[in-house]
Amino acid sequence: MSTLRFKMVEQAINRKAIPVPHPAERPADYYGIQVFNEEKMRKYLPAKSYDALLRTMRHGTPLSRETAESVAAGMKQWAMEMGATHYTHWFQPLTGGTAEKHDAFIEHDGRGGIIEELSGKLLIQQEPDASSFPNGGIRNTFEARGYSAWDATSPAFIVGTTLCIPTIFIAYTGEALDFKAPLLRALHAVDEAATAVCRMFDPAVNKVFSYLGWEQEYFLVDESLWAARPDLVLTGRTLMGHESAKNQQLEDHYFGSIPSRVLAFMKDLEYACLRLGIPVKTRHNEVAPNQFELAPVFEETNLANDHNQLLLSTIREVARKHCFRCLLHEKPFKGINGSGKHNNWSLGTDTGVNLLSPGKTPHDNLQFVTFLVNILMAVYRYNGLLKASVMSATNAHRLGANEAPPAIISVFLGSQLSRVLDSIETSTSEETIVMDGKSGFRLSGIAHIPELLLDNTDRNRTSPFAFTGNRFEFRAVGSSDNCADAMITLNSAVAAQLTEFKQEVEKETAAGLSTEKAIFTVLKRYIKTCKPIRFDGNGYSDEWKVEAARRGLDTETSVPLIFDRLIEPRSIEMFAGTGVLSSVELHARAEVKLETYTKKIQIEARVLGDLAMNHILPVASRYQSMLLDKVSKFSEIFGSDEAGELAEQDRELIIKLAGHMKAVQRQVEEMVEARKVANRIENERDKAIAYHDTIAPMLESIRYHIDKLELIVDNEMWPLPKYRELLFLR
Repeated sequence: MSTLRFKMVEQAINRKAIPVPHPAERPADYYGIQVFNEEKMRKYLPAKSYDALLRTMRHGTPLSRETAESVAAGMKQWAMEMGATHYTHWFQPLTGGTAEKHDAFIEHDGRGGIIEELSGKLLIQQEPDASSFPNGGIRNTFEARGYSAWDATSPAFIVGTTLCIPTIFIAYTGEALDFKAPLLRALHAVDEAATAVCRMFDPAVNKVFSYLGWEQEYFLVDESLWAARPDLVLTGRTLMGHESAKNQQLEDHYFGSIPSRVLAFMKDLEYACLRLGIPVKTRHNEVAPNQFELAPVFEETNLANDHNQLLLSTIREVARKHCFRCLLHEKPFKGINGSGKHNNWSLGTDTGVNLLSPGKTPHDNLQFVTFLVNILMAVYRYNGLLKASVMSATNAHRLGANEAPPAIISVFLGSQLSRVLDSIETSTSEETIVMDGKSGFRLSGIAHIPELLLDNTDRNRTSPFAFTGNRFEFRAVGSSDNCADAMITLNSAVAAQLTEFKQEVEKETAAGLSTEKAIFTVLKRYIKTCKPIRFDGNGYSDEWKVEAARRGLDTETSVPLIFDRLIEPRSIEMFAGTGVLSSVELHARAEVKLETYTKKIQIEARVLGDLAMNHILPVASRYQSMLLDKVSKFSEIFGSDEAGELAEQDRELIIKLAGHMKAVQRQVEEMVEARKVANRIENERDKAIAYHDTIAPMLESIRYHIDKLELIVDNEMWPLPKYRELLFLR
């Protein structure tokens, strides 16, 4: 083992769990202590300002400048009492992460000194540089002005000594340059559309909320070993490395006993999260070695998304305190499971009804089936667009592998719900619709739509969009993704579909049908139309790929071509119709996705080329020289005939080494030339396609030969920590 690698592995083996002192109080005693929540608002704000801010948070009522000044003063006082010295507008640019610029609570006092201040103007609005973040051509380098604006519906919080104020980020010309602004628009759109449909069943409904519960998967590796792997440091994944003799095949890690070091880290992470108001609830070992999962209680989608973004920075910080590095790449290790971020999504009313929860009466079940079928229609009509919302250079390694949903969007319902929808589809209104007053309907042969119980379906882990009892689980979202990307698309598509549904029902009622019969008539059409999206079988099978294509589903696997779905006419029409994204904003986002894809593959290619030429080949060459020297000495001692027989095995190794080394060197040179050709392409889409079709396959080919060299070269000489060292925490 190389000296550096030996030291790294030795340090990793000698790690011990770090005891983390926590207060004796129960979690409820320190939950949200770093958040300017309603309790703090009540304490630090005048009653009038408190009431006004609550109306803004709950009903979207505009906030006056006068109230903003009062809120800013109270927020600053609380923050300073908590030890804060700075504030920042915390926003989510199209990088996929978060951004912040810290300013101190100081202003000139006019007498040569300073005063500590946070004005309402500074609370509401700031001006980050809009040209330095991904913008898809909306802003030029010389057009730097952009604005961040306070999102009062998401509470401010303190990290370290900085007050963080959640904001949207828009261009000077008004276009959204972030994920939060269109997410808020999408949530408004689905609220309006769903509320209108709900009032067909219950006129008391005034608002519909979108809820999200994410499940965050991640890997932990020893920081010392991570530091000895330039590919992990620079790309987040191992670009080379032969799989360990033991990985996950015994399935002994899943839900197993949590290692003591990891448990200490998890406790520290949960403590940090709870103080920040992130309601983390579940922790466990995942399937792959060194893989774990954390999940919170459901929250409204905007807040849940903010909390996930906050978690991603918190988990990295806490991991380092425990001498770990947290890997959020979707596929950091080849040959074992990757990581996702399952988005459990549902809709609920201000009257306390979960619209995706089956009811106990025919009336409730008609409402449930109405929303269920409209969601199926939305997913069917925009299945390619939903795939584009979760696709990336990193998630492409995971989707379609035998541990994650395939790169084909389909919906799993389970046998009971499928039978219900099939019964509705095949019924005839003249013979089978029997009205039960205004309470609902029933079908002949079925007393009414049967009582549907929670968890009445099995779970299909191969389905990217599965119904799981009272919610849908969008499993295709990647572990490093911003949840907002998928939630923007899903909520917008459902909003557009519900709007169309209401219009069609109104047409039927105008033709003389009762509301219940009109709903039932439209649902029958929809069930038949969207049937191709329903699939309860094995999504991993080759047969499903053929069948999905036959059904007309989007089966494209090329990442750059999948991004085309963003700017298709029907996508532009849908987003414009819901008021979520304009055509300019959609084209910009497609451009950003293409550019990001190209850059990530480009970085991986450069890192792999460097490692191959400067780390792997020199070591393999030295080992080959050792073998050649050994064969030569055999000849000197035993003579050529006897030496030839004794050194046969070494000769074979020398030949194998030469073949793999030659292939690596040749293919790295070809990859460099291919990059030069691709980099000269000006059109971003064509460049991304070139990187996908030409350069990305070269990474796998080069890796194949390096992994073969790893099996041949003396273990003491190999320069990088191997999978067996990286994947099993000591």
